[in-house]
Amino acid sequence: MLDESGYLLTPVVRRTYAPRGKTPVQPCWDRRDRISAISTITVSPQRKLPGLYFTLLPDNQNAHGEDIVSFLRQLHRNIPGPLTLIWDRGNIHDRSASVRKYLAKHSEIVTEKFPAYAPELNPDEGVWAYTKYTRLANLAPSNTSALRVRLHTELARLRNRRDLLASFIQHTPLPLLL
Repeated sequence: MLDESGYLLTPVVRRTYAPRGKTPVQPCWDRRDRISAISTITVSPQRKLPGLYFTLLPDNQNAHGEDIVSFLRQLHRNIPGPLTLIWDRGNIHDRSASVRKYLAKHSEIVTEKFPAYAPELNPDEGVWAYTKYTRLANLAPSNTSALRVRLHTELARLRNRRDLLASFIQHTPLPLLL
C-alpha cells in the first residue's frame, strides 16, 4: 500500500490543554513551504508483520513518476523477491511513463489499484493522519530543515510501532490477516 502526502510549515491546529479562558497563541505565519513524502506499509506474507518504508523528497517538490521509481528501487533493494503493490489511481503511479517502464523491466513487481477515490481502503492514510494530526499537531517549525528533522524522527519512530501499523491495516476493510 503505497501513497504520497505533503507536510506544510503552517501547523495543523488541534485541541490543546490550555487553562480555561486562556486561548493559546501559536506564533506562525502563512508560509507555503512544504515537504512531500512517499511511504508504504508492507506486510510479510510469511511472518504477517507490518513494516514501514518512507522517503522524504526535496523541499517544495511534488512527487513525480521518477520519485516513485526511485522509491520502488529502494523498496526492492530492501525487500528482494516478488512484491505486490496496492495503490490509488494517481497519475504518478501506473500512468506515469517512467513507472510503466520500470515495472516492465521488473516482472516480479505486480500492481493492484484501489477503486476510484477510496482513501478509506488505504492503510497508508493512517500513517499520514497519525503523523499530521497527532505527532505533529500544533507544530510550527521555523523552516523546512526543522520540519524535515521532526518528520523523519516521527516516521522512523512509527516504523518501530508494529502495533500502530497493524491498527492502520485493521482499520480498513481489506481482507488482510495479521
